Amino acid sequence: MFQKILVAMDRSSTAQAVFDRAVILAQAMNAHLMLLHVLSADDLGGAGVPMYPYISFFPPIDDTAWDAYRKQWDTFEKEGLKRLQDYTKQATKEGIKTEFTQTGGMPGPIISKLAKTWNADLILMGSHGRKGLHELFLGSVSNYVMHHAPCSVLIVHPREQSNFQSNQAQQGEFASLH
Repeated sequence: MFQKILVAMDRSSTAQAVFDRAVILAQAMNAHLMLLHVLSADDLGGAGVPMYPYISFFPPIDDTAWDAYRKQWDTFEKEGLKRLQDYTKQATKEGIKTEFTQTGGMPGPIISKLAKTWNADLILMGSHGRKGLHELFLGSVSNYVMHHAPCSVLIVHPREQSNFQSNQAQQGEFASLH
């Protein structure tokens, strides 16, 4: 049985499907959820935050550019916390003991380390579906976690998201007919 489920959240379109599956599993197993968001380079690019402050071979950044970057970073950080708080409220309303954390760094190692220190029984996370050269150059967090996690890992693939949401909608329609 899974009693402690670590749910790795990101800003991708798969995040809601990952959360929905986590809630269903936690309810079925009376498990505790830990929602994790890692502020990372992958997420930053999608948030409109420039990557250059992290790359050390660029020339020094002027104060104006750095101040603009800090403002974008602060907004990105606050948005991440807000999403985690909203998901936590949803899960708590469903009767699931839930907590959350957000930290910066490389997602794969952070997810694996938190799973170990929190004694997770399961890691639930999404996949961006990268293959071939995209995976080679951009990496695969889910692949890293599968090979370094101290527990089982359940991956929600992007194509499963639409199937899952469609099934949920059909179940809702069916329930409303009775």
